[in-house]
Amino acid sequence: MHIVVLDGYTLNPGDLSWSALEKLGTVTLHDRTPEHEVAARAADADIVLTNKTPLSAASLSQLPKLRYIGVLATGYNIVDTEAAAKQGIVVTNVPSYSTYSVAQLVFALLLELCHRVGRHDEAVKSGDWAASPDFCFTRAPLIELAGKTMGLIGLGRIGRQTARIALAMGMRVVAVGSGRTAPTPEEGVEWVTLPELLQQADVVSLHCPLTPATQGLINREHIAMMKPSAMLINTSRGPLIVEDELAAALREQRLAGAGLDVLAAEPPRADNPLLALPNCIVTPHIAWATREARVRLMDTAVANLAAYLAGKPVNVIGG
Repeated sequence: MHIVVLDGYTLNPGDLSWSALEKLGTVTLHDRTPEHEVAARAADADIVLTNKTPLSAASLSQLPKLRYIGVLATGYNIVDTEAAAKQGIVVTNVPSYSTYSVAQLVFALLLELCHRVGRHDEAVKSGDWAASPDFCFTRAPLIELAGKTMGLIGLGRIGRQTARIALAMGMRVVAVGSGRTAPTPEEGVEWVTLPELLQQADVVSLHCPLTPATQGLINREHIAMMKPSAMLINTSRGPLIVEDELAAALREQRLAGAGLDVLAAEPPRADNPLLALPNCIVTPHIAWATREARVRLMDTAVANLAAYLAGKPVNVIGG
């Protein structure tokens, strides 16, 4: 059984072990694989594991031996699942592994916007506090979250965990569903329409999947419904936002701030307008990447493959 890992570095940059996977077959590891090299590297593979390396219909057509694709993530849009199904290839993903880590980063971004901890730390270390005539000073307005409204667009596992943290901080929480399932109750959360959410929220946090209906959801029209004092957080998918229109709103102070862990193109273009804005915090798609979350991801990916080999596949896409 030949297992090829196309892009293992982001899951395991060296602090985890592949030993459990190696017990299931002969493993060939690649840190990264350009799309044009997929067919050559996986030519002899029975099993392929991929995180962000695309497996297109064209690549799959050159892999007649392939029987299983394990996506090392929750999202699986990098695999042409229709083409895989036609070739009899089972595709699995790893749901739920990063719920706590992603919700945690939502508040890391939000609290940085509220307190500018990094900016104040830099000011202190550059001597500003030592030279201050007062016992304290500020370099940006400070914002208290208690009593403010958190608006969640999407209330799946991560959205619900985000809601629980917001409630614990004394916030009111309103939500709108992703549209894929009917709204279900969550203690302390009020269901509203999207316009109501945008108009009421002091913080809007995106937790919906990227679909044709949600692509470009945060655009000029919807930003205009938001309070000028509102803040936007996105730890979901970059293309949910029309970036030029968000950048204009931030630049013109029609929106107070944004905290983004994802962008439409990753890595971003050097001229992405969001990168130059002081009221926009951008992190490099790290919400999922705590060691604890990556351990869960590795363990589940191996368990998925073991279940498939035992004839009882789990977490099958479309199955």
